Amino acid sequence: MPVFARKILNSPVFRLDQVRLVYLLSLLVGLLSALAAALLKNAIHYIHSLLTGGISAGSGTYLYLRRKSRLRTHNTWTSLVASSLTIGFGGSVGAEAPIVLTGSSIGSAVGRRFRLNYRNITLLVGCGAAGAVAGIFKAPIAGIVFVLEILMLDLTISSIVPLLISSVTAATVAFFLMGDKVLFSFNISGGFIIQNIPWYLVLGIISGLVSLYFSRMTLFLESRYERISNQYVRLLAGGIVLGGLIYLFPPFYGEGYDTIMALLDGRGSELFNGTIFGDLSGSFLPMTLFLAALVLLKVIASSSTNGAGGVGGIFAPTLFLGGVNGYLVASVLKKFFSVDLPDNRFVLVGMAGMMAGVMHAPLTAIFLIAEITGGYNLLIPLIITSTAAYITVRGFEKHSIYHVELARRGELITHDKDKAVLTRMDWRKEIETDLVTVKPADKLGDLVKAISRSKRNIFPVVDEYNILEGVVCLDDVREIMFRQELYESITVKELMTIPPSYVDRQESIDAVMEAFSKSEAWNLPVLDRGYYAGFISKSRIFSTYRELLMEVSEE
Repeated sequence: MPVFARKILNSPVFRLDQVRLVYLLSLLVGLLSALAAALLKNAIHYIHSLLTGGISAGSGTYLYLRRKSRLRTHNTWTSLVASSLTIGFGGSVGAEAPIVLTGSSIGSAVGRRFRLNYRNITLLVGCGAAGAVAGIFKAPIAGIVFVLEILMLDLTISSIVPLLISSVTAATVAFFLMGDKVLFSFNISGGFIIQNIPWYLVLGIISGLVSLYFSRMTLFLESRYERISNQYVRLLAGGIVLGGLIYLFPPFYGEGYDTIMALLDGRGSELFNGTIFGDLSGSFLPMTLFLAALVLLKVIASSSTNGAGGVGGIFAPTLFLGGVNGYLVASVLKKFFSVDLPDNRFVLVGMAGMMAGVMHAPLTAIFLIAEITGGYNLLIPLIITSTAAYITVRGFEKHSIYHVELARRGELITHDKDKAVLTRMDWRKEIETDLVTVKPADKLGDLVKAISRSKRNIFPVVDEYNILEGVVCLDDVREIMFRQELYESITVKELMTIPPSYVDRQESIDAVMEAFSKSEAWNLPVLDRGYYAGFISKSRIFSTYRELLMEVSEE
């Protein structure tokens, strides 16, 4: 560490207790996260303007065929650059995930630099994520709720204060650097119409079903891209698919916030500009089919961007999808049911419904849309639609798109503190390998010699191939171990017993704990693909659990 940095760390300012130091560092993390957000958004805007400036709507569509397929770097420190190029060159993804990743990485780096404990480093990671969301949307409450819902950070007084500091700092910096319109803003006029409640409920159910489609198709398509081993072929395939989709549907170019603003302002017909369907924009059916195509094909555009090697997130695609879906639902209801529905309200509420469904984050959806609209006139519709969408999608999928893969691997950390501690635990480090093994054909005399040089009371019985056949406990031979006349007449095979259960090194901690629970044993053998690897003790797991619990729960 440089001398000047060491002097700073040793100064009275930084000789604070962990709580006050975290408060100070949360402000720093929020500031840096907001700067990262501003840098990325301006870089995307600059690249986008540089590439599309001077291109007419009609001719520009042909150039979309060669945008993208340049990027494959996913390292945290390059995410800003990679995301700027991905989205600036037309990648149909959002910048929010890279900014959140960058903010979280900043928090982690700052926490490690100041030698904070695990709990406070985790808290600063959350501060970075909260600051990133607050900085992007100028929505500090949404930033905090995002961390609590998506990152599963505990809601305690010791955690909420740093999150508040980071979020407010980031939102203030974003307002200072980028003014009122960070991404998009829209002021709702007029009051809430109670007669429209059933239609908001319908929108929520539809949003939940579309969310399920989007989530599962995203995982499916990206897994198919992963199967293409040659990275250049993968990039080319993604570029061709994305380019073709943007040629047919220019709203897929980039993040899609321009499309959302057009729908909010009542300029839905402008979506046809520059497309091969431009002459059909005047009638209901072509418009409806065009919007439906946007809803169904957006997942292919975003998955082709990320799956082929681009760097971006699904936050913006989710908002895009929700806005278009809300506008589509409102149009259909007005046409066939003669219902007087405000398009812009359904666009905004549809965005919240899609967020609640895809991300399983209804509170984040509610507060984000409420904040970017500058008030809470939409609060009741937001709650109705977001809740309906969340309940609908939860009936089919327990985990959000962010968590499903972690859950499948048993690595998902939740608000359940016991589950969180067990997830962090690497139980394989607790495997005991110091037990003395014996062979089935060994005599009692050989076993006694093994007992004399061992400090344990369990003796695994393995064959010549290191396959576990049983165990011998000291209590099983205590009465005969000093009867020398039996040393050559009794074999280990006659004395061994079969363990009540065993665990494999590849299994999760949940499977290990289940094996202990069902067998009611305190020690179980561990196998590695069928071969004996050692023993695991319930007492050692409990001891490690208590240590980790103290780290997580420390106030």
